[in-house]
Amino acid sequence: MNASDKPTLVLGASLNPNRFSHKAVLKLNAHHVPLVAVGSVEGEIDGTKVFRPFPNLEGIHTVTLYISPANLSTFFDYILRLNPKRVIFNPGTENPAFAKILTGSGIEVVYGCTLVMLSMGRY
Repeated sequence: MNASDKPTLVLGASLNPNRFSHKAVLKLNAHHVPLVAVGSVEGEIDGTKVFRPFPNLEGIHTVTLYISPANLSTFFDYILRLNPKRVIFNPGTENPAFAKILTGSGIEVVYGCTLVMLSMGRY
């Protein structure tokens, strides 16, 4: 399966170009990965609309997280309802309790960096 077969939700997308979530949207676009961006502020990143939580989505393969562990609990049920194939915990987003819930629900948990994974062709 290549990257274009993995519709991705960037959860915690920021309009600030200095944030890693913003860079992830740009890099996912550059790799032609279909994506949806969700952040606390609506707007646009390189032609990708940033929605406020919680858009009704289907067919999400990967959720890549850019939300602090302290704020992530608000999104537990939402992510589980999406039933993605995998969830990527980017550096600083690790949440062992939620990772255990995901694994118990048959969802692959990846501790990694979306930017590095894309750069290395391992997305």
